[in-house]
Amino acid sequence: MIQLVPMSISDFEIYLNESIQGYADEKVKAGNWSADEGLERSRQEFAQLLPDGVATPDNYLYTLQNEDEESVGILWVAKRVWGGRPVAFVYDVAIQEDYRRRGYAQQAFLVLEDAMREMGMVEIALHVFGHNHAARALYEKLGYTITNINMSKQL
Repeated sequence: MIQLVPMSISDFEIYLNESIQGYADEKVKAGNWSADEGLERSRQEFAQLLPDGVATPDNYLYTLQNEDEESVGILWVAKRVWGGRPVAFVYDVAIQEDYRRRGYAQQAFLVLEDAMREMGMVEIALHVFGHNHAARALYEKLGYTITNINMSKQL
């Protein structure tokens, strides 16, 4: 079973560098940002959301470890208060390519549910890009429901 291990500072630095580029790429692919502005806007968002890195209050950055204590991915969740209710918002989850399709993401979310319940959260929320069909299928399988949909049509 997957374990949520608090992310080390050194692992955070690696994660941050990879994620800034990856998030910029996804926002460009989704049509939210231009390629020219993507990287800088991504840097700004990460700096705003995680000003103190792994020590940013109400943010929980985990390294996902499998039963052999191998690092197989990451999970970033933050406590938010929406409508007066404490909600865990998943900002990022990623399984390393060599470990994909082994059920680790599903296990991570099940372990996360217990951890967030223990912290007093009443809900887990997340955003998924519309073009990420695999992630959408996983979340639906885990019982997540759509709360908002943004749509567009290219002219």
